Amino acid sequence: MSPASRSDAWRPGASLDVLKLRARMLDRIRAFFAVAGVLEVDTPALSAAATTDPNIASFATCFNGPGGGARYLHTSPELPMKRLLAAGSGPIYQLCKVFRDGEAGRRHNPEFTMLEWYRPGWNHLALMEEVEGLLRAALGAERELPAAEYLSYREVFLDIVGVDPLSADARELRRVALDLGIDPPSAMQSRDAWLDLLMTHHVEPRLPRFTFIYDYPASQAALARVRDDEFPVAERFEVYLDGVELANGFHELVDAGEQRARFEQDNGKRVGMGLPEMPVDERFLAALCAGMPACAGVALGIERLLMYAAAVNDIRAVIAFPEPIN
Repeated sequence: MSPASRSDAWRPGASLDVLKLRARMLDRIRAFFAVAGVLEVDTPALSAAATTDPNIASFATCFNGPGGGARYLHTSPELPMKRLLAAGSGPIYQLCKVFRDGEAGRRHNPEFTMLEWYRPGWNHLALMEEVEGLLRAALGAERELPAAEYLSYREVFLDIVGVDPLSADARELRRVALDLGIDPPSAMQSRDAWLDLLMTHHVEPRLPRFTFIYDYPASQAALARVRDDEFPVAERFEVYLDGVELANGFHELVDAGEQRARFEQDNGKRVGMGLPEMPVDERFLAALCAGMPACAGVALGIERLLMYAAAVNDIRAVIAFPEPIN
């Protein structure tokens, strides 16, 4: 019998208690930003552009009206929110559904809720402190957070793996992974692929319970600024709670030329991986040219935070109608 044909298949995946917990959490998030003077905004979920990130797949559809053509469900509200920043919005946040193809499992659902916000004039270090405050406010008195630890990516790897992630080459990272008993996928070659493998298989399970990791390798900058140190680092951070990634933040790149080059680099990687090139957001690039203010931004997965609040280890227990039962 297929899951959809069961007599109880119409029932929600989340309990009523969890749905009420979610509602309280969203109320507390909105209250937090109201006190902080951050404006709630709403941007389109459908776009003629798509993410170029080779590690994220967009859902594609087609608009058949005037000026129609390919459209993509957004994987993040980031780019239109940055257009609002360039237009003078000041600090903003958004709670919205986002969509990622091919992602389903204990921690992933193809449709999920993202909280994203931006702070003009801030860097990633200042934003980390607000993220901690937001998380504590969102959880309220229902689930206590442990003390947070703030560690650089380099510190984490030196302490847990015993290798410098900023200077080690792919050969050394491969040797370390094999020595740790990590069985790599076939055809792994790039330095970043080995770093990611070590992070997911060895570092994440050994992190302190509540950890902010900041200043990533420059090759993992995504949309973050790169700072020229002894070894250049990307001014970004990630937040982990009980070994689960909750949030990803950046001291945002505002250079339009550099941003276009990164989009083109992403599309080049996609072609090399046998993936289709994705159309870039020209309106976003025009906003950067017009002058988006220096700022820091972060995206946070609401369902993963709700999993912690509800003390469950499967995302399907906190979504009313998750895949594959909706």
